Amino acid sequence: MPLSLSDNSPFIAAIIVAVLAFVACVLILQTLLRTGLAWRLATDIPNERSLHERPTPRVGGWGIVPAAAAALLVCAPSMWLIAVCVLFLAAVSLIDDRRGLPARVRFAAHFVAVIAVIVAHPAAVPWWALVVIGFLMLWLVNLYNFMDGSDGLAGGMALFGFAGYAAAALAGPAPAPAFGLGLASVGIAGAAAGFLTLNFHPARIFLGDAGSISLGFLAGALGYWGWQHGVWPIWFPALVFAPFIADASVTLVRRLARGEKFWRAHREHYYQRMVRMGFGHARTALVWYLFMAAGIILANGALHCSLSMQWLAVAGWAVVVVAAGAVVDARWRRHETRRSEQL
Repeated sequence: MPLSLSDNSPFIAAIIVAVLAFVACVLILQTLLRTGLAWRLATDIPNERSLHERPTPRVGGWGIVPAAAAALLVCAPSMWLIAVCVLFLAAVSLIDDRRGLPARVRFAAHFVAVIAVIVAHPAAVPWWALVVIGFLMLWLVNLYNFMDGSDGLAGGMALFGFAGYAAAALAGPAPAPAFGLGLASVGIAGAAAGFLTLNFHPARIFLGDAGSISLGFLAGALGYWGWQHGVWPIWFPALVFAPFIADASVTLVRRLARGEKFWRAHREHYYQRMVRMGFGHARTALVWYLFMAAGIILANGALHCSLSMQWLAVAGWAVVVVAAGAVVDARWRRHETRRSEQL
């Protein structure tokens, strides 16, 4: 039976769900590694654009997606369509991880999943607003994939981001939709933590498209669901995942301005530049964890403020994110200048 407020306190229920999702993810991934199946399913071979140096299995999605889908179906049965869509995206992405798929096929799958959720659960807003929301959800699906390129980064962002969702949904006297959303978010965060035990530097396993695409979709779909059901304002999901959104968006705009194909692999993201400047994978991940944790604390705190104060918090955090990017840009220019002088 689905979990409800009468079964346990939200805190106890959340611990149970998190532990179960964590254990399930770790058991699946450890089994894949110990049997050698992980390398046969999908292996990332380093190239000139990679930040790693040895072949690594990218099957993190095999552990995260089943645990996340189970959390949705058990804790929030009304969100069954989101669970079905994430399984669909994972299946398509698994094929892409193994054999490669044309970009148009991948994007079509993303489009179908996002449209299915919006059409099945339309918000009471003008049609053009739903179009904008659908576009933003599609962007979140893909930017999560773009940001999966450094040990511990995408997994850690999932852990913090969905924990932030859970904190907001479970914070007050939650009605059934918020309670189910909160427990489902806890389950996804628990699965991400399980994956992170094998992905933090030095990574033994990578997320892969099946993991990154699925997590990006879940971040958008749960964010949309929470807004539609009045759990949080529309700005909340964007603020929770602000560092990821900002890095991927700025990098995309820069590449498009240069006429480059944005879906091609590269090493120009802010996190990639931090690793290349000498921060290393572990320090880069920890900096991002602190940065994202600060944004999540701010987002959850702002929920209890007036509307004007909420948007002031959003604007203030945007300034902080832009300033952080400017610092990395400045250090990168100095790094490149020193390199050119040494050549």
